[in-house]
Amino acid sequence: MTGTPAGAPEFAGLGALVTGGASGIGAAVARLLTARGAQVAVLDRDTSGAPGGTLALTADVTDDDAVRHAVDRAAETFGGLHTVVSNAGIGAVGTVTDNDDEEWRHVLDVNLLGMVRVARHALPHLRAAATGRPGAVSVTHTCSIAATAGLPQRALYSASKGAVLSLTLAMAADHVREGVRVNCVNPGTADTPWVARLLDLADDPAAERAALENRQPTGRLVGADEVAAAVAYLASPAAAAVTGTALAVDGGMQGLRLRPPA
Repeated sequence: MTGTPAGAPEFAGLGALVTGGASGIGAAVARLLTARGAQVAVLDRDTSGAPGGTLALTADVTDDDAVRHAVDRAAETFGGLHTVVSNAGIGAVGTVTDNDDEEWRHVLDVNLLGMVRVARHALPHLRAAATGRPGAVSVTHTCSIAATAGLPQRALYSASKGAVLSLTLAMAADHVREGVRVNCVNPGTADTPWVARLLDLADDPAAERAALENRQPTGRLVGADEVAAAVAYLASPAAAAVTGTALAVDGGMQGLRLRPPA
């Protein structure tokens, strides 16, 4: 089949894998892709929160063998793999003087090398799927506004996401002629469980939340469903001409410079 039949759901007949898909942005992506007709596998260390109707695969993205087995199982179960959303990631707080070498290695192992492992094992399946569904095969990375803007107390996290942005562009160039599109989304501060945990650690959680909201021109945190909508667009066959793109979902934080309120 080379296209979606008229009237069929947007992702009908497509197999998708979402890493970190049992909570936050990943769970929102998995729910949306499922609602739009995809068969969705969720890869996570703890799959207890995996959305209904998804295939739950327990794996840690720092474990190459576990990733390979999970990717292969998703492809075998769905009869192919068309869409990979590499969303698994962790945060880090501090300047370059605050995180030791071991924490740097761990965050890069999850946020960067985790995506490399997933792509490494998914690409043979994606190449095979591209012959039957041109334009419908893609990898989408969850990057961050931290890749394009200097944020205080985020040196390690920003470095990892800057690497994800560069990886996205390099992969897009490497695989465009194989029919595999590669893009990323750059969320601003999103209303997710990870941000909630950061707020809980603050001396004044309410004041910290207000500061995070106020640094985004819209004056609020980004919703996980809003990021999921952007991911769904990039993964959709409707975005067949879109590759090597970083789509900001940040309430205007990347490009707007507003005057202080009167």
